[in-house]
Formats: sequence, structure tokens, C-alpha cells
Amino acid sequence: MPESIRRARAYLSRVAEPPAPALAALVAEQGPVRAAESVRAGTVSDAVGRETSARRTVDRVDEDFRIVHALHGRLLIPEDEEWPSWPFRALSLASAHGVRFGYEPLALWVRGLGHLATLTERAVAVVGSRAASGYGRQVATEFGHGLAEAGVTVVSGAAFGIDAAAHSGSLAAGGPTVAVLACGVDVPYPVAHEGLLDRISRHGLVVSEYPPAHTPARHRFLTRNRLIAALGDGTVVVEAGRRSGAKNTAAATSAFGRVLMAVPGPVTSATSSGCHELLRSGEAVPVSSVAEVVESTGRLGFDLVEATRSREKAPVHGDAMRVFEALGLRRGVSVEAVAVESGVDLPMVRALLPELELAGLAERVDDGWKRSHDSDWRGDA
Repeated sequence: MPESIRRARAYLSRVAEPPAPALAALVAEQGPVRAAESVRAGTVSDAVGRETSARRTVDRVDEDFRIVHALHGRLLIPEDEEWPSWPFRALSLASAHGVRFGYEPLALWVRGLGHLATLTERAVAVVGSRAASGYGRQVATEFGHGLAEAGVTVVSGAAFGIDAAAHSGSLAAGGPTVAVLACGVDVPYPVAHEGLLDRISRHGLVVSEYPPAHTPARHRFLTRNRLIAALGDGTVVVEAGRRSGAKNTAAATSAFGRVLMAVPGPVTSATSSGCHELLRSGEAVPVSSVAEVVESTGRLGFDLVEATRSREKAPVHGDAMRVFEALGLRRGVSVEAVAVESGVDLPMVRALLPELELAGLAERVDDGWKRSHDSDWRGDA
């Protein structure tokens, strides 16, 4: 990999606040090296200028590399084999459909020994309230521990409460875990979790699209949440208030077509009110055990994703097959009609259709969903 590409992406990761759709389009059109040269010179469109003009003269590439290398970290870029290309396809697909936060990072600063593409081959995000109850922390710890024992990587945000409990549970089981930060990987946030972040880096990865020395801010947490949602095959919301960052991650999960799960809590608990709202609306499926989480992510996407990754025309099984067979051959069918025809409940159909689209088996048209022209997969007789 030419060093010029890595240096260009390092520079670009600092000059624009992500997600930066205009800059991303410029990089896609010109490549990172030419795009970086254009940004430095100020010879860019008004849209790119609005995203980069305030910082285009700030070039700290050498210092950023020095800081991250001292932490045994590195800059990960889309040209690397370690880049999580499959999980991030959901971001590209979402941006193509106009989802404003659905943009792939220009680069990722990572700290730790793990290999990100390998860690996210089978992963589940576990998120929830910072002001977690004892019940919520216990559930998150048990889920983190059980998922690690099942060979599933736990992805979360290293915040107080549910995040910390999920990471800790995974680490206690000797499993890998990934923490996605809203600040530089050299910034211990929260400060009280400096030790936890060190442990995560030894058994997994600490990840951020923000370069070193970037401090956390509210908008950065919301931007970070899309990466947590994208890196997991599904998201479990353990506890969440009606207005919370966890619900933002839940919204991203649904937008990406991933499986959204929520843990029911006591009806008297304000920290579970957001979970109950997700369940009542049909956006999330209820889970109360690790087995149900594994079953949900496997049934709604993992087997299908694995078959697609191998690029083999393998059979599609279970609910995926039923939804596929309910799609129109030439005309679109509404999501509601697919649910009726297939007998698969509506939230599951909504989760499966984008997975089928990513696999090249279905396509979204004006009047609903239909089979893609080149879909020739068949289930077992």
C-alpha cells in the first residue's frame, strides 16, 4: 500500500468533521491523494469547502502517527485487508438511499492487537443507558459473557453503565470486544475507564474515526453510534430512556437493516421505558437470554451473510427463504404484503429485506420490493 494513500487519508480524517458526504464523494471521484491535494489548495466545490475550509491548513499527520504508534495503534484505511468492508456495506447502501448518517468513514484510528475485519465477522452491539440500574448492569454483563463464550464479538461504546458492563462481561469470558469512541483513541473517556480501555486494547480493539487529541462532544457521540450499529450483525438495547443515545443507535440499526433487539425491564423502571417503546412499536424483537440473541442474529442475517461472503449460490433457509419467496418476480410487493404472504412477522421482514438486497437477491422499487433480476438461489426441496 503506497504510504501516500495512508498519509492522505490521515490528513483528510482531521480536516472534516464526520460524516462528511461532500468530501466522501470527492475521495470516491478523485482518490484520496488527489482529493487531499485539492483540499489543501482550496480548489474544491463549495460543498467540500464548507466541510473542510476551517481546518484545511491543519496538517498533523506525522504527530498523529507518532501518538497512535506509541499506543501500539495504527491508521486503518479502506485499502487495507483489515478494513471491515462487509459491515460497512450497510453504510454505503444507506447513504445511497439518502440516510444522512449513512456514510463510511474515510479512515479509522485503532488501538489494540485485534484484526477488525476478523473481529466483526460475527459481532453483536450491546448498548444502553449510562445511568443503568443494577438489573441492567447484570443483564449486560451476562450478555457480554455469554456472547463471548458463543464466539461473538461484543461491540459497544465504553461509556458508563451498560456499555462498560457488556465489555467487562466479554473480557471476563476471555472474549474479544470492540470499543468505538467519540474521541481520539489516545483520550481516555470517561477518565475512570482508562483501565477498561487498556484491557479492551489487549483483547480486542479501541476504534475511532476521530484522530488523536480529539475530545468528546455530544454530536460526536451521535455520529459514533452509526459505527457501533454497522459493526454488529444486530444491536441489543439493554436499558434506555425515552430520549437516549442508545435509541439513536437503535435507529441506525433499523436504518441499516440489522436486527434490533430490546430487553424488557420492570414496567415501573424509567431506564427501561425506551426499550418498551421499541418493543411496543414493533421496531425491536424482545430478547431475554444470550441464546435468543444468537438465534435472532443468526436467523435474521448471519447464515445469509455467511453464504454471501463465500460468493457461493448456497441455499437460503428459514425465514430468509420465506421472505425471498414472497417477493414479486416482476412487480414490487409492500413490506406488509410480504409479511402476510411469508408468515414472518413485520419487524423481522423489515430486518431481512435489506440483508437480501445486500446479498443481491432483492431490490427496492417504487411500489415495494421484488426479486432481483439475477437472483437464482433456491432453498432445499
